[in-house]
Amino acid sequence: MSTELAWFKSSYSSNEGGACVEIAWRKSTHSGNEGGACIEVAETTTAVLVRDSKDKSGPHLTFDPTAWQAFLTYAATAEV
Repeated sequence: MSTELAWFKSSYSSNEGGACVEIAWRKSTHSGNEGGACIEVAETTTAVLVRDSKDKSGPHLTFDPTAWQAFLTYAATAEV
């Protein structure tokens, strides 16, 4: 994953001040620049979110941090 973060303010936050929620998405370093299959990941203390970088407002997957780490371990060692 890239270490560059892109911050997005929650659409539920108003411009009146007060509590806002922002999340930082990182684009996978394995994503090509040719418009191929790209994902972005955002981590919180309780979840890891994954979305299609070409459809930022579309659906996303939510993983428990332990499950995400197990997936990364498997993906790093799996034969293609």
